[in-house]
Amino acid sequence: MRRYPILAAMTVLAVVMLFPFVIVTFNAFKTPAEYSAGSPLSPPQGLNLDGIIAFWTRVDFGEKLLNSLVISGSVAVLAVVLSVLNAYALGIGRVRGRLWILVLFLVANTLPQEALAYPLYYLAKAAGLYDSKLAVIIVFTVIQAAFGTYLLSAVLGEFPREILEAARMDGAGRFLALWRIVVPISRPTLSVLVIFFFIWTWNEFFLPLIFLVSNDTQTVPVALGVLQGEKYMDATMSSASALLGIVPAVAFFLIFQRTLTRGITVGAIK
Repeated sequence: MRRYPILAAMTVLAVVMLFPFVIVTFNAFKTPAEYSAGSPLSPPQGLNLDGIIAFWTRVDFGEKLLNSLVISGSVAVLAVVLSVLNAYALGIGRVRGRLWILVLFLVANTLPQEALAYPLYYLAKAAGLYDSKLAVIIVFTVIQAAFGTYLLSAVLGEFPREILEAARMDGAGRFLALWRIVVPISRPTLSVLVIFFFIWTWNEFFLPLIFLVSNDTQTVPVALGVLQGEKYMDATMSSASALLGIVPAVAFFLIFQRTLTRGITVGAIK
């Protein structure tokens, strides 16, 4: 009997969370006249794509979508690779000063991005990387890898030593053991990190707003924010922009939902 109150509470929570997305979807497919005549909560009378098409054309959304995909995908892969290398040294290699290094990574995760904006801006200027996707990729790779290193160090710290000893006796070096043994066994956890890093980077707004000032380098969140602040849009086009900004991240999550669930389940069993 205890399951039913929990199920009811989860159902109410799901409805509350999905309600804003439903309203945005309704208004994205309305005409301005239909929106003005009716309630924002009412469903559209038809499938009107004018707001979506107008917004896509105005901001060149295809280019912004490609920029976000390149940046988020690159950061997700590079941050996981860097996290694995760092965690392999800290969790399995047991380098000297391991505890203090992990504390440093933990402190780095707690720093607000506002505190990083000023030094990173001048570093990017000095390196000639300002207003380039590469600068954002480097910055977020380091930021995400700090969290990934902290997490994976705890995971690899419990890695069975017997397996590594057996590999060493068979002639496997450190990098071969990492590639052939540690990475395959840790693949569910690494898959979860890739998904989280991609979604986190996709939704970033503050630092990309500072680093990406040209129209052809902006990401989806930056394009949405800049357009809302500088150019007039009616309610239907604003809803269309919000819908287009949400759909790619939701689609990515749904595509890799099974991988995410499997990774979390395997981690819990271990």
